[in-house]
Amino acid sequence: MTSLPILDPATDESCCAPAGMPALSAEDAQQRALVFKALADPNRLRLLSIVKAGDSGEACVCDLTEPLDLGQPTVSHHLKILVEAGLLHREKRGTWAYYSLVPGALEQAAGLLATL
Repeated sequence: MTSLPILDPATDESCCAPAGMPALSAEDAQQRALVFKALADPNRLRLLSIVKAGDSGEACVCDLTEPLDLGQPTVSHHLKILVEAGLLHREKRGTWAYYSLVPGALEQAAGLLATL
């Protein structure tokens, strides 16, 4: 039976040099994942598109159910996720809620992968 040769440990330290930039913190990773999860649903992408395309830069929740062909509770759920991710702003006026894009949120979301 032949024995395997004993290998010396690698002496080239350049292969294991620490990265120049610090790793993403757990908190930053959690926040980015929240945004990515919010954007990962086609209905939420459509909601962002509808709100952005609105003449006044906002949309009433009452105007968001028909284009998606979804019930009001489902649309409200999707809107809540977008608000929690920091993509939409919610303003209550009487019995209706109006949604608008958070200024710079889409640009910031677009840059999240670039800053890893």
